[in-house]
Amino acid sequence: MAMPPYSVLCYTDRCGRPAEYKIAARWSDGVTSELKTYGLTCADCVERWYRRAVQSRAACRVAPGETLEEPGVYLIARGTRDQQLERAADVEGRVGRDG
Repeated sequence: MAMPPYSVLCYTDRCGRPAEYKIAARWSDGVTSELKTYGLTCADCVERWYRRAVQSRAACRVAPGETLEEPGVYLIARGTRDQQLERAADVEGRVGRDG
């Protein structure tokens, strides 16, 4: 039996709105790569989560051979793998990169 679709909600406490964006940074150990998720957020909370991600990334240490790019804002699309998510550059520009 197939699992029914479920709503992915914003990570902000008591927000309850559907998440529209994934705040994440591309990470790799040289063999594997993935998006390191900092948060899933609605449009109203995206700036807070983006700024939090920038601060977390600045405090992160990577091991030799690892790479961790700066956080980005990605559009959540049901059934789409991380590597295929579309970057929301317009949202990044609006919320700012200076954390």
